[in-house]
Amino acid sequence: MAWFKKNLFKKDMFKNASDEKKSVKVPHGMWVKCNHCNEIIYKKEVERNLEVCPKCNYHFRISSKKRVEIIVDEGSFVELNADLEAVDALEFKDIKKYKDRLKDAHKKKCGKDAILTGSGLIGGTKVMLGVFEFAFMGGSMGSVVGEKITRIMEVALAERVPVIIFTASGGARMQEGILSLMQMAKTSAAIARLRRAGVPFISVLTDPTTGGVTASFAMLGDLILAEPKALIGFAGPRVIQETIKQKLPEGFQRSEFLLEHGMLDMIVERKRMKETISMLVSHFA
Repeated sequence: MAWFKKNLFKKDMFKNASDEKKSVKVPHGMWVKCNHCNEIIYKKEVERNLEVCPKCNYHFRISSKKRVEIIVDEGSFVELNADLEAVDALEFKDIKKYKDRLKDAHKKKCGKDAILTGSGLIGGTKVMLGVFEFAFMGGSMGSVVGEKITRIMEVALAERVPVIIFTASGGARMQEGILSLMQMAKTSAAIARLRRAGVPFISVLTDPTTGGVTASFAMLGDLILAEPKALIGFAGPRVIQETIKQKLPEGFQRSEFLLEHGMLDMIVERKRMKETISMLVSHFA
């Protein structure tokens, strides 16, 4: 009986030790998984590296505000047209009302729409800047996005300063129907006016840049830059493969593939983006 009780006691001891071990928890958000190499990386290390994987150089998606911090000279950015908000002109509803989708997007506190626009200095040179916010409905281009892009181009035309736009978008916003598609023509016409006046437009494509954004202003830059491994195209690779019933080439629709086939001017890593753009705009100036 004593032996039996002794073993029970030992069993309880091991059980308690095991429970204590299982109760140790890693703080949420301390580690991130790379979407490209699948490595688990310490989040602080990724942040110190400008949200770039130190293992494989994969560029994580970043917010529009973070992008401005990285690119623009400190304290020089002035936001423009911040009060513009989308409206549900078509009273559109799919599985969810467009009004409700907009409310959900606003709750994320990533701005009033899918682009942040303003003026600022890059290496001391004034530019008009547009930065897409992918967290707002996938960076989709609706009436507000098209209007804000057109407005900064009109200011650039009047002041004769370069325009820089960083894209990260799933394309046109289907909930606005034809009103969204009209922004493709609107922004393209604004770029044509810049070109006639000799005002430079630099388009920087980040992951992902697809749909109606690719099919309009994003590919009309005087210079077209891209971050490494960014997905760039009109329709997605899965849709294309199912349509043509053929296997796509390795790396299809990635920055490196497009550069090789003449659709990009250069691929620029995030840590070199500011100095590269600074050099380009100073040359144009």
